[in-house]
Amino acid sequence: MAGVVIATGPEQGRSESTAVPLAPGGSERQWPSSGAAYWALFVIILATFLNFFDQTVFGMLAQRIKVDFGLSDEQLGFLGGPATIIFFVFAGIPLARLADIYPRKFVLAGGMAATGLVMGLGGMAQGFAQFVGSRMFLGAGGSAHAPAAYSMIADYFPPRKITRAFSLLQLGFIGGTTIGVLVGGKLIVMLAGWPDQTVMGFHIHNWQLILLGQAVLGLGAAALLLTVKEPPRLIVPPALASEAPVAQTLSQRAIAFTGLDAAKAIHARGRVYYPLFIGLALSAVETFGLAFWRVPFMIRTYGWDEGQIGMVMAPMLLVGSLAGIFFGGFFVEWLARRYADANVRAATILFALVTVCAISSPLMPTGEASLAVMALGGMFGLAGAVPQNAAIQRIAPNAMRGQVTAIYLFMFTFFGAMGSFVVGTVAQRIVGVEADLWKALVITAGVLLPIATTAMFFGIRPYREEVARLEAAGL
Repeated sequence: MAGVVIATGPEQGRSESTAVPLAPGGSERQWPSSGAAYWALFVIILATFLNFFDQTVFGMLAQRIKVDFGLSDEQLGFLGGPATIIFFVFAGIPLARLADIYPRKFVLAGGMAATGLVMGLGGMAQGFAQFVGSRMFLGAGGSAHAPAAYSMIADYFPPRKITRAFSLLQLGFIGGTTIGVLVGGKLIVMLAGWPDQTVMGFHIHNWQLILLGQAVLGLGAAALLLTVKEPPRLIVPPALASEAPVAQTLSQRAIAFTGLDAAKAIHARGRVYYPLFIGLALSAVETFGLAFWRVPFMIRTYGWDEGQIGMVMAPMLLVGSLAGIFFGGFFVEWLARRYADANVRAATILFALVTVCAISSPLMPTGEASLAVMALGGMFGLAGAVPQNAAIQRIAPNAMRGQVTAIYLFMFTFFGAMGSFVVGTVAQRIVGVEADLWKALVITAGVLLPIATTAMFFGIRPYREEVARLEAAGL
């Protein structure tokens, strides 16, 4: 990383910094203080927790939404996934561009505030169409969260600590998914005994009170994000920045804002990026599909209710998730001692293990066994998320890191959002029997995950060559 400097912001001179050598020649980068870095990481984890808490609780509510609004499995699958990415398809990448040109803490806070408001709208939805509208704008509100968060973390933590930071970031996912299952299940069963309410002429189902409570928490998280200090961005000298074209004219700025320049940079090195994108996209269909349909699956297959599901699933998910983030970090570090392509190599191995668990889980004879295998698959999946994220951050050009991350996560979000719809469509149009939802889960896992694993495998060598090229350039 010889010759790399950073922009000095007004806050940098007032905060304690740690000098990190960049090259034998003596140039060095000043990193933000550990206190500022870990406070920012904590607040980002909290915001991430609330995002995943909403997704998890919404999945817990799936069967009740189906009954109260009279939906088919296909409609329910559409509501659980594609509805959230309608607006994201058109605005997700441009909104993520904000993370590259404006203070990221404002991008994060604005997105979280919008998410909180839209959650409130979902809590007052009166039917399928209004629910689709609320979920649509919810996807837009969260579209800039991950790119801004990842970009900020990458400028807060030096390379030797970045994997640890991304591992800790997974706590937001862990908390949202485990607490969402436990608390969501208890709240749904408890509120089932409450009468529906009429507020300002709106008929509010008892379970919609949960969504209204989440709206309040989202607005609180947005306020906390404003307390985070914006870290200085890494600036690459022009001689080393040929991969990140600088927009000058109005038309070039418009292209940059839509993400087309980042797409061109990705296409220019398609051998590196495409296998990662394909693997992530196909695995996301199965991962999100299972996450949304697991509660209806448990209800229809084993006769459990949401409270029982939450009590059994939450501790399993917690143990599996915690084991996943630590196992992922240690596994990658162990491989890194032997291979320069450790990130993608680790992701490939973990993808294969997820495949086995995803196919086996719906075939288990008891609900407890099925949830245990799901939790094991979740452990491998979460462990694989750490090297996937680190791989993209390692090879993305810094000047457009937010956009490259946004495109990568767009694949995850778009195809992941299609997961619930794919499973619902397979269940309704291929399986055809509501009680046989488990067959739809086996079909989707058996088709998609082997292809995803193969794609990641073919990405190992190109990634290794790209890392070597960057290191030779001092990056």
